[in-house]
Amino acid sequence: MAHRLADATSPYLLQHADNPVDWWQWSPEAFEEARRRDVPVLLSIGYAACHWCHVMAHESFEDEATAAVMNENFVNIKVDREERPDVDAVYMEATQAMTGQGGWPMTCFLTPDAEPFHCGTYYPSAPLHGMPSFRQLLDAVASAWRERGGEVRQAATRVVEQLSAQRTALPESFLDDEVIATAVSRLHAESDPDHAGFGGAPKFPPSMVLEFLLRHQERQSAPGSGHTALEMAEATCEAMARGGIYDQLAGGFARYSVDSAWVVPHFEKMLYDNALLLRVYAHLARRRESPLAERVARETAAFLLRDLRTPEGGFAASLDADTEGVEGLTYVWTPEQLAEVLGEADGAWAAELFEVTESGTFEQGTSTLQLKRDPDDPARWRRVRDALYEARSRRPQPGKDDKVVTSWNGMAITALVEASTALGEPEWLAAAEQAAKLLVERHLVDQRLRRSSRDGVVGAAAGVLEDYGCLADGLLSLHQATGEPRWLDVACSLLDTALEQFADSDNPGAYFDTAADSEELVRRPSDPTDNASPSGASSLTSALLTASALAGGSAAQRYRHAAEQALSRAGLLAERAARFAGHWLSTAEALAHGPLQVAVAGPEDDGDRAALLEAAWRHSPGGAVVLAGEPEATGVPLLADRPLVGGSAAAYVCRGYLCDRPVTGVDDLVETLGRVQVPQS
Repeated sequence: MAHRLADATSPYLLQHADNPVDWWQWSPEAFEEARRRDVPVLLSIGYAACHWCHVMAHESFEDEATAAVMNENFVNIKVDREERPDVDAVYMEATQAMTGQGGWPMTCFLTPDAEPFHCGTYYPSAPLHGMPSFRQLLDAVASAWRERGGEVRQAATRVVEQLSAQRTALPESFLDDEVIATAVSRLHAESDPDHAGFGGAPKFPPSMVLEFLLRHQERQSAPGSGHTALEMAEATCEAMARGGIYDQLAGGFARYSVDSAWVVPHFEKMLYDNALLLRVYAHLARRRESPLAERVARETAAFLLRDLRTPEGGFAASLDADTEGVEGLTYVWTPEQLAEVLGEADGAWAAELFEVTESGTFEQGTSTLQLKRDPDDPARWRRVRDALYEARSRRPQPGKDDKVVTSWNGMAITALVEASTALGEPEWLAAAEQAAKLLVERHLVDQRLRRSSRDGVVGAAAGVLEDYGCLADGLLSLHQATGEPRWLDVACSLLDTALEQFADSDNPGAYFDTAADSEELVRRPSDPTDNASPSGASSLTSALLTASALAGGSAAQRYRHAAEQALSRAGLLAERAARFAGHWLSTAEALAHGPLQVAVAGPEDDGDRAALLEAAWRHSPGGAVVLAGEPEATGVPLLADRPLVGGSAAAYVCRGYLCDRPVTGVDDLVETLGRVQVPQS
């Protein structure tokens, strides 16, 4: 075999490089080989931290007999969904249409023209619960192709045609105050009164919805709804922080909880989850002075810097769900294990505190760690936690997918900048700057973004819309925190490229997820819904709105118009499926606030400027634009025409096109920010 995965930049593909399966990477050459041999393509899509991907790999892809059947009858292509989200999106849509569900590993059978004719997810090595074995499936598909190849091709063409007919841009429906109020009411109706969060099991961290609820509470656009929004946000943040989904020893959140009470996580830790949740907890800590929220924000930031940071200064994609093939092995405990590390007295105390029982809350008598209450002896708690963490660090550790994904690093930059300003941690800002330098220097090739890199080597996959939107957002955050013009310049360049390459010319305000000049797939993906991470369209809209408040001249007007156009198509989604429109709703809140702009003009070493800036960070709502610098600083449009007042540093507060008089005192600034409200409709 050619071992075509050996030079991949994806750790997931490298995990399969030594399989007996003759894998190809996604490429025109693979489909040409299928045409030459007149065999179908077996497309397998997964990611490095995926538990069931590992199970299927061990059961089937590492099995010589199964691999022989695959090699004889198919051209086999392995794809990392995180490296090629465009390919994943196209075939996930087909899988969901054919089966009513989707997930990973994803297993699709395609014609040599890449049209899908049979799709599914995990297939076991032996028949299970009415599901055929993977070998049975392979034999059936190969037989159908040999005996009824023409019919199979026709069916695949119909699948693509039907999917194309169903996928249309969202209709025009502006995301206004009425829709926002409806979204809050719908979220309240879908909230879990017993365990917080929304819906039932499995339960995912609703990070973008929480950010929206916090912003809505700050604005209180509908009488009474702000209080409800805050209650939902605080209850969910506390439930997650005290549950097993949160790593009580090392910080950081797992991808989701398999139960509705946040007890048992699916153990992989994803960069995007932790970046988005760091932002939420830092926001909550800043606005509510919550010790729990501040602790979780600090621990999550420490997790990012300690466990996910790469030598080049970026952030790795994930930590695996499995350790040595066993899910959760690193993280779970028994009472006996606690006592072995801590001694009988502390072990019993820790078991009661963490709800580690003899019967267990997970598998085989083991338990996840929960922290339903604050310890009554903080010194003892610190000693116990440190001892358990040190003991756990000697256990086998989960694998790390150390590729650097552009969009997820953009989210991490934004979160670290906002958490740094909220909680006064310059180290986090420095880490954000280092990540930004890596992305701009390595991922930006000929003014176009690449999706990922590994060990400082950039991959070949082109950036998708979320990469442009999320990185631009992160760079705009850095521009605000540092006042450096270069971050604004690069962010605006990315936005200009996105508007040119990703816009749907037939539907103003709608966007495709791939560029106009990118590889042509059987369908051009376009999904506006916010799922585990922001959609490409909503991330771009957020960045456009922020840029409209920071850029000068005609660019500012162009960005604002584009943001408003995009939001004019998000209303129906937000009204009917608020849980899948969290980032859209957050952006709509920022727009409803103006967005609020606070420019602090003063010399860099001026203590009054520092005090005004700190007050602005602490008291401005989420989504506000806050920046300090020298008056008329070159390359910083927000400081243009904003001089000192009476020789003193001054803060200028504007909302949209309306500005208050400049203030020079912290109390006056806090009062001004406190009364800035959007007129009630």
